[in-house]
Amino acid sequence: MTGTAVYLYGVARDLDPAALGGTPGVSGAAVRGVVAGGLTALVSTVRLDDYGEAALRANLEDLAWLEETARAHHEVVDRAAHAAPTAPVRIATLYRDDARVAEILADQRERFGEVLDGIAGRSEWGVKVYASPPEPAEPAGSDPGGGLEPRAEPLTGSRPPKPGAGAGTAYLRRRQDERRRREDAGRRMAERASALHAELAEHAIASRHHPPQDPRLSGRAGTQIMNAAYLLDDEREAGFLAAARAAAGHLEGVELEVTGPWPPYSFIDADTVSAAPAAGDPAS
Repeated sequence: MTGTAVYLYGVARDLDPAALGGTPGVSGAAVRGVVAGGLTALVSTVRLDDYGEAALRANLEDLAWLEETARAHHEVVDRAAHAAPTAPVRIATLYRDDARVAEILADQRERFGEVLDGIAGRSEWGVKVYASPPEPAEPAGSDPGGGLEPRAEPLTGSRPPKPGAGAGTAYLRRRQDERRRREDAGRRMAERASALHAELAEHAIASRHHPPQDPRLSGRAGTQIMNAAYLLDDEREAGFLAAARAAAGHLEGVELEVTGPWPPYSFIDADTVSAAPAAGDPAS
């Protein structure tokens, strides 16, 4: 496939493009500004060989490609957000050309203005909470892991009496106890996560819960029991971080991971750029 499309990173207000400092965009492409309606859209020209519908569908399943693209996308947005209010858009938002991007800015000037007003002077912070792996209920090797325990029988002489119902009943009881133990631990972890979220949310303008992260991306063995984002006024970050540190010190059986500040990815509605095409359809 030949041809190109225009990749959109985000929309900023009062941004001097020089603030990007030559940061490269996705696939190493140069980043430029498209100005219209008092707004600046940060864009790059990309090849349809990589961002056409079929190629993009395949690339989005490639974790290495996705990570590299997301990292480049973030670097551009982050640079801009440190210089001026910037509304990031989802990764791989594509348009036909600069003229179409300018048309979007002009048509949605008021809406973008409201979004930028809502995030100016604020940043996103992420909190992930992991439950520590539970201690085994019994020493390894004491439970056959299902079925009846193996036993040896004499090859000669009389056979020992068959085991009565006691062995099977004991096995089932152990299984039920283990299941109840896991369920109780899960409830306790959920209660701790809920209490922590309520405490942290008091410092935030808004918050969002995300689905648990794929362990292949988190690289963590523990069960992720909370994956939340918080939109904070810049002057409230210190209080938020102090609360997170205090929680990390007194919550048993969990580990906290706090990241930020980030551009407010989680607080931009997916349909903010309502005229944006589906990923891979640059013909809009």
